[in-house]
Amino acid sequence: MSFQYHAVLITGASSGIGAALARHFARTGVTLFISGRDQTRLRLVENECRAAGANVFADILDVTNRETMTAYVTHCDELAPLSLVIANAGISAGTGGKGESPEQVRDIFATNVAGVLNTIDPAIDAMRVRGRGQVALVASQASWRGLPSAPAYCASKAAVRVYGEGLRGALAPDGIKVNVICPGFVKSRITDANDFPMPFFMQADKAARKIAKGLERNKGIIAFPWPMNMIIGALKITPQWVLDLAASRIPKKTAASEQNSEN
Repeated sequence: MSFQYHAVLITGASSGIGAALARHFARTGVTLFISGRDQTRLRLVENECRAAGANVFADILDVTNRETMTAYVTHCDELAPLSLVIANAGISAGTGGKGESPEQVRDIFATNVAGVLNTIDPAIDAMRVRGRGQVALVASQASWRGLPSAPAYCASKAAVRVYGEGLRGALAPDGIKVNVICPGFVKSRITDANDFPMPFFMQADKAARKIAKGLERNKGIIAFPWPMNMIIGALKITPQWVLDLAASRIPKKTAASEQNSEN
């Protein structure tokens, strides 16, 4: 990996992809700002990254609080001008056969959509002044089509993906790179709650390497694994009536009324 990233901010960094990305970028000469909601897990990631030589700041944060996030991101940028911000924090819901409850739907949008905006907006303001920087928005392969097993999760990730796609062109004249990350099934607290087969399941450290490579190459969409890309491509052009027929066979999460977090 090149040393083009000297100050990296990652939300949802206490587990899953966020933790794996923090460990991947950790090295001497790099300042990491990592955050999450679980202090014990976040402290473990902090210690690992510090042992790798990075200068690490770890904070417990709620990304849904706009004022808190503005103050946090601004403060981090003052400590070390941010070269890369990864808005990774996200949640899903598992409610057995009943789907997502109204309360969970609102929590999902608050974290997965508003939380992303709360993270990147103050970073973009700072990067625009410098005329350089990079922001990455973590969406999902689930963003390509609404699935009856998780409509709010799919919709929230679709909003992130589409917004990131448009933002990439909008911020290019300001010297700011924008990338959208669409992983398939990756080892995380979200996938830990799934008791159905997950095709092309990937460990988080492997996913982090793929993401980092895509970021260095400034790929607009970083979607993986490739076999899942092909399946999703076919799904995108599948007529709705076919999906309606198959809906009853799509597996649902079975964790009773629980909310699962990527951070």
